[in-house]
Amino acid sequence: MITEQIQKEIIDNFNTLDDDIEMSLNYLMELGEGLEPFDEELRVDENIIKGCQSKVWLSHTYTDNKLLFFGDSNTAITKGLLSLLISVFNNRTPKEILDSKLFFINETGLCRFIGTQRSNGLEAMENKFNGRAMKTKLGHMISSSVLNRKCPLEILNMSYNNIGDHP
Repeated sequence: MITEQIQKEIIDNFNTLDDDIEMSLNYLMELGEGLEPFDEELRVDENIIKGCQSKVWLSHTYTDNKLLFFGDSNTAITKGLLSLLISVFNNRTPKEILDSKLFFINETGLCRFIGTQRSNGLEAMENKFNGRAMKTKLGHMISSSVLNRKCPLEILNMSYNNIGDHP
């Protein structure tokens, strides 16, 4: 899976820093500086990630069955954490995002020096990515159902009724 490969690359990059906290934090801040500029008009309540001590915004577009993410934060370290999550989840299908398990956070040792508040914020960020993927997936399923002139409940009933038809 592609998200696993990206996470392994993140781990390798942090491993070169030899667990040096200062170098790791500087690297994290540099990653945040590499995020694309975030449009002011996207700084709306819908895009705020609640549960973060810092202000964090996450927006997305959906093209060719893939989610493209854009984000920003008012603090450098949080922006770096956000950039790592964007690198893992960006340009993935909703299913790929929902099926992904984040392991780079523990493997890099980030949780050791980002503190409890940022760890909670990191979890809130991950939840926002998953929420966007779920909402997009459900929206796509509903719009496909409408195009086929079937309501989602009718599709579920058809699937349920046909279960016994298979050997």
